[in-house]
Amino acid sequence: MASIHREIAIEATAEAVWDAVRDVGALHTRLVPGFVVDTRLEPEARVVRFGNGMEARELIVDVDDTAQRIVWSIVGGRPTHHNGSMQIVAEGPQRCRAVWIADLLPHELAPEIDGMMQQGLQVMKQTLER
Repeated sequence: MASIHREIAIEATAEAVWDAVRDVGALHTRLVPGFVVDTRLEPEARVVRFGNGMEARELIVDVDDTAQRIVWSIVGGRPTHHNGSMQIVAEGPQRCRAVWIADLLPHELAPEIDGMMQQGLQVMKQTLER
């Protein structure tokens, strides 16, 4: 199983960043516009369409406001297993760190998913530091 761990510092309050991250239906407008071009909420999932044309159906496992952590799982599609999480950690009054972890199978998808995670974090940083 591949386990990918990526982090990025963001020059914004942890509260402001968490507010955008926890808004599960607004990835394409508040968090990573362009990287995600559409987010559609369904009764038990969200469907995310990425700028590269890929689409993923994600079950939201948990949104923990105390820990500022969200967990989701991709169902269907190319991964046979996927569990993702993002946690926002305060590092000062106007700075925080976003920690994104993805565990997935098959292992061969890791380079593609890693590249997408790195791109997504860069877009997130640019968006939230405006």
